[in-house]
Amino acid sequence: MGAERRHGRERAARVAVLLACGVLLAGCGSMPDSGDVSQVKASVPGDSQVRVYPVTPRENAEPDEVVNGFLEAMTGDDPGFATARTYLTRKAAREWKPEEGTTVLTAAPVSRPEPSGIRESQDRRVYSLHGSKVATVDGRHAYRPVRTTKYSGAIQLVQAPGPDGKGKEWRIDNLPSGLLLGESDFQRNYRAVNKYYFASGRHWVVADPVYIRQRQDPVTRMDPVAQTVKALLEGPTNWLEPAVDSSFPTGVALKDGVTSLTPDDQNKLKVPLNEKADNIGFGTCRRMAAQLLFTLGDLASTRVEQVELQREDGGTLCLMGESQKENYRPDPSGGLRAANSYFIDASGRLAKLEAGAENVGKPSTVPGPFGNGSVKASKVAVDRDERRAAVVSDDDQHLRVASVVSDGAGELPPPVVRSRGARPDDRLSAPSWDGRGGLWVADRDPANPRLLFLPDGSEEPVQVAAPWLAEGMRIEALRVSEDGVRMALLLKEGDRTTLHIGRVERRGTGAKQTVQVVDPQAIAPRMESVTSVSWAGQSRLVVLGKLAGGVQQVRYIQTDGSTSAAAIPGLNQVKVVAASNNERAPLVAASSDDGIVRLYAGANWQPMVEKGTFPVYPG
Repeated sequence: MGAERRHGRERAARVAVLLACGVLLAGCGSMPDSGDVSQVKASVPGDSQVRVYPVTPRENAEPDEVVNGFLEAMTGDDPGFATARTYLTRKAAREWKPEEGTTVLTAAPVSRPEPSGIRESQDRRVYSLHGSKVATVDGRHAYRPVRTTKYSGAIQLVQAPGPDGKGKEWRIDNLPSGLLLGESDFQRNYRAVNKYYFASGRHWVVADPVYIRQRQDPVTRMDPVAQTVKALLEGPTNWLEPAVDSSFPTGVALKDGVTSLTPDDQNKLKVPLNEKADNIGFGTCRRMAAQLLFTLGDLASTRVEQVELQREDGGTLCLMGESQKENYRPDPSGGLRAANSYFIDASGRLAKLEAGAENVGKPSTVPGPFGNGSVKASKVAVDRDERRAAVVSDDDQHLRVASVVSDGAGELPPPVVRSRGARPDDRLSAPSWDGRGGLWVADRDPANPRLLFLPDGSEEPVQVAAPWLAEGMRIEALRVSEDGVRMALLLKEGDRTTLHIGRVERRGTGAKQTVQVVDPQAIAPRMESVTSVSWAGQSRLVVLGKLAGGVQQVRYIQTDGSTSAAAIPGLNQVKVVAASNNERAPLVAASSDDGIVRLYAGANWQPMVEKGTFPVYPG
């Protein structure tokens, strides 16, 4: 009888899993009122909508039960992490701040008691924690991947007074800061969302990806919409902050007590702010509303077509509709223009494939010197309004810019950049256009490595400050975001070519402009090598590369380094992959086996042109 009772208590002291009817299981008619409680180990891969409900420690629980129970309780989302705190001493429960950050491991941490006689006494135990760290999330919700490395931490337990003040129970009195989660628990509890801020001194927005809780936040008790608005008002992530501005003045926050924000039946969301917003001007308020509309547009579960910002007393500050936010995009067309693709044909001429399924296999060479054979091209970038192109010659030595909409005289323009590298591999990278007509290219000459910027695509190039180039790194390829604030970089160091995101900071305008690309962050540290990258949305990249010990693959990666769930079918012998900022446009790739091919969502790769290289979308 006693053994049976103890077994039941141990089983209940684990974690119960519940699938909510009508929300998580289609066709579920009623909640079962009987049946056994399942014992679940944290970080078991499965449905991200599974809810984990931790339970408090049983009476007279052994130290290992307390440690494992606490680790499992951290994976739940009960208010205030109240259950997890029952495993802590009163002092530790007061001091523990799970919101300070999250360490993400490949799987749930493994706990081991320290050897007896070394760190153990009658009323004290120490357990070491082990795992493989893959990422961290800081207090501002920013995700940062790391190259998989060993994680080690420790939990100390002491004998503390029991809940009734009598007797002694094992409780944790020293523990790692923040949360410690396996990847599957992190994915189950968190969701990615883009916040939006303005490029410094500009009127267009820049995406800033963060992670919020899938459901109610245990600490703030806020629903996902309120969490997202709060994160936006708190300001940009530390990495992006030097290059962007927020229209929300310092101190502006949600009104005290607001934990839930829900659109009305007209899809209008009212956002009550504190007194710091009471005297904000109309123009500033409109920019604030634009930031909110862009940010809330990334919450797929919530449709917001109008935002009303309110003073603390409930009065209206300003109102903005969905269509009005388009004025604040880097691309004034709203990214809805037809996504034409380009490539270099077998003769080295620049060719164009019009958007639309009916145009498969029907390319046309562009007007002007890049289409008439005046120069053989190896690499190309077409500007975002599709009026000019920048072409690198087939020896990679010269960069030229010319019209692709008019034949004109058809004469070959002089180079705007020349490289003195001894070999083609040591000369010019592929160029890239930002959203305002600026052209970028890297000269890979080992004797004089340079990152260059041409403000309008034809002016004298400006040498961009990039101090990290002197640290033994070399730019193999670059792609600038539409907003001009972020640069995807393939950097070679030794035998590895890895993917980084650099921050573009500018001062001044025109010929007097100074530009630097700083703080490159590795965003695919688990990939052994990356050979091609392209922007595929506001904060998403499509990447061609290999995982350590794996085969070549095409995959999506967010600009913060987190991986996208979207799957991409395999393709043999891929050389280059390209995507459009219009996420409805197909991927395009060059394959040694199949020529130029494209891929629509939910379909397989489709041949387009039998022979061709270097496919690109504008940018």
